[in-house]
Amino acid sequence: MRGPLLIVTALLLGLAPLRSWAAEGANSALDQALAAYEAGDVKAAARGFKTLSSRKQLPLADYNLAMLHIRGELPRTDLSQAQRLLKRAAANGLLRAELALGTFYDQGLQSAKGRPDFQQAHHWYGLAAQHGSSDAQVALGTAYYLGRGVATDMAQAAQWFRAAANQGDEGAQYLLASMYEAGLGLTQDLRLARYWYEAAAHNGDVAAPYKVKEIDQRLQAQALTAPL
Repeated sequence: MRGPLLIVTALLLGLAPLRSWAAEGANSALDQALAAYEAGDVKAAARGFKTLSSRKQLPLADYNLAMLHIRGELPRTDLSQAQRLLKRAAANGLLRAELALGTFYDQGLQSAKGRPDFQQAHHWYGLAAQHGSSDAQVALGTAYYLGRGVATDMAQAAQWFRAAANQGDEGAQYLLASMYEAGLGLTQDLRLARYWYEAAAHNGDVAAPYKVKEIDQRLQAQALTAPL
């Protein structure tokens, strides 16, 4: 079972500066800060992100500065400040900040004792899922599947796994297939189970091809024993 996601390990994952959120000068400064980080100059990157963040010019600056705190790459790590920065970035429409907040609470980073707050995690995963994050959709489906922060609800789990599966997430495709196979939250349907196992296999899930063969054998057995 694929669990909720870990905090993103890279500051930005193939994300270009978003021109709609800042003037050209702010984007240039962001590019410079990102280049410094990629070159291993964390101090210069932090200065650039802090400058942009203090001017409230770019949600990505808030997000990246928060990630530096979370990853322990600043001389004085401040998870409370990271939390505030992520919330400001989320309030300004940054989807990945919503996802990061879900993980933040899921991992208990808001607590001195590291105690997760599953209700807050569910809230932020829910926002990110509604805004189209397949990672958040998987995390939300997992919450309903396991009853983490919400009551166990297999139908809701299947709904969110389906949303992520439709975006090509192979883990969600495999999970949705398994729910069709077992009839969890869905009417049992081996043909639909096979469809989603095959999709997961096509997208690289290593266990899915074996499930496709297994389902084929079961379907063939059903065909042989079906009344004429």
